[in-house]
Amino acid sequence: MAEPTVARPTTRLSRSARREQLLQAAKGAFVTQGYHSAAMDDIAERAGVSKPVLYQHFPSKLELYLALLAESADHMVTLVRDAIATTTENRERVHAAVDAYFSFVADNGEAYRLIFESDLRGQVEVERIVEHATEACIAEITQTIITDTGSDPGRARLIASGMVGLSQVSARYWISQVDGVPREEAIALLSTLAWRGISHFPPRHEEHRGG
Repeated sequence: MAEPTVARPTTRLSRSARREQLLQAAKGAFVTQGYHSAAMDDIAERAGVSKPVLYQHFPSKLELYLALLAESADHMVTLVRDAIATTTENRERVHAAVDAYFSFVADNGEAYRLIFESDLRGQVEVERIVEHATEACIAEITQTIITDTGSDPGRARLIASGMVGLSQVSARYWISQVDGVPREEAIALLSTLAWRGISHFPPRHEEHRGG
């Protein structure tokens, strides 16, 4: 008589580890299929869990998507914040900030599409997360400009907005090119472009030199 089959033990993850596993599985589905086409069954299968387990962590597909969007947005802000903090030399800061956007676009499994190319744009909560992330990036650069040049907040914010826009749009354009400019050269070109404008605003301690 055949012996009964013994169930193979499975590794039990902590709640936080399981949540991260589900988010990573969802990222693959949402990035490749979009929100509307991605199915919870597919996401559960990608994660190697049952659908009830998925719903224990995320009661709906929208909640799962918003959690993943918020994680991706926070990562973008962190990259920019850390880049600015790497040096006190302003030209290097500009280069590092541009590089941060290229890193986000190129090194994160196309998660940038969730923020910049979501098929849920227009949904209130999605817009709130995206706008909050963009505002946070602008705020980080604005404060650096104010501190270093003494510019008033309005003008500093306008400059910071221009730099964020240049970096975001250029990085997304760059990655879409099949035979485009090499990454380091692209970053150098764009940071030089930005620096030639920003360098006309001298550091606070130099603005009255020679006066």
